[in-house]
Amino acid sequence: MDDLGAQEQAVLDLIAANPFAGQQDIATALGIARSTVAAHIMQLVNKGYILGRGYVLPASKRMICIGGAVLDRKYHAKKDLIFETSNPVDGYRSFGGVARNVAENLVRLGVDVSFVSIVGDDETGRSLVRHLRDLGADVSQVITTTERPTAEYAAILDPNNDLVLGIADMEIFDLFSPSYLDRFWPHLASATWVFIDCNLPAATIEALMSRKQGARFKLAVDTVSSPKSARLPKDLTGIDLLFTNHDEANAMLGIADADKRLKPKEAAAALRAAGAAEVIVTMGAHGFAVATESGLATMRSVPARAVDITGAGDAMIAGTMYKVLSGDPVLDAARTGALLATLTTESESSVHPDLSPRFLTAGMYRIPA
Repeated sequence: MDDLGAQEQAVLDLIAANPFAGQQDIATALGIARSTVAAHIMQLVNKGYILGRGYVLPASKRMICIGGAVLDRKYHAKKDLIFETSNPVDGYRSFGGVARNVAENLVRLGVDVSFVSIVGDDETGRSLVRHLRDLGADVSQVITTTERPTAEYAAILDPNNDLVLGIADMEIFDLFSPSYLDRFWPHLASATWVFIDCNLPAATIEALMSRKQGARFKLAVDTVSSPKSARLPKDLTGIDLLFTNHDEANAMLGIADADKRLKPKEAAAALRAAGAAEVIVTMGAHGFAVATESGLATMRSVPARAVDITGAGDAMIAGTMYKVLSGDPVLDAARTGALLATLTTESESSVHPDLSPRFLTAGMYRIPA
């Protein structure tokens, strides 16, 4: 709490001891003006130490995930696809979106999670929000709009499960303007960590990074894709942990020439030099690179008996954040993230339906030494 002044700390201590204390009671106890107490309380709200009216104190370790919430549709062709005619398929629907998947993984691991996104005023949006709420996530800050339908992604896969065509309707996320940050800022500022994905508009990401400097939470970011990684500013100062893959990392660094591409470890170091405090660059089955203040490392992935790789990257993020919230350094935490990514590929779901702390612990023996 080194961001608190002496009087702010004294006000917070009195509120913690008696959440029902009035401003005049606090002013009398400290020998200061009531208006001064009111100003300190406003600063404590903005910094995330209290949650506004009633002086509700935040949970000790809480994660907020902000970003994509999508209905995924997958169609597996039973035979070789023939264009311009009807093809028999096996259809499968599930909820997706990077931030949504990360939130579901974390809530299944017992983390105190809040999820913030924007959905349409439709049955898809209501079902998506209800699903996370029933699992135990706080969805009170999800925005509902009548301007666009809930985001959808559809993938057509050939008999070998290779992607033939993917289509996406994601325009709803363009409506997530910076003004929404004011709506739930006290809720957000009180978190231990905030995770965002680059489905958010560039202006909203920039506004959040700017305002974050006055709050106490740490910020984790996932780039989502090479085009969407461009939504991050060139100066990455304010990002405490950046998740990106090898292609996205080079795109962020402005390297388009294949012959000049940086290796994962080099790219991680360059992104850290651009301002991110710690960086994880993933390479799928080939492992990942980590750059921290302590140095650089390249780690192996956990061998998998893959069924469907959808959601593996999101699981990597969730497993890493799960251990970071527990106090593990990023390098160690990323090993657990790699394990959860592997376990997810061994399921047909984007989030493993059996996931729990015990399930994750049972697989720890698979992490390479």
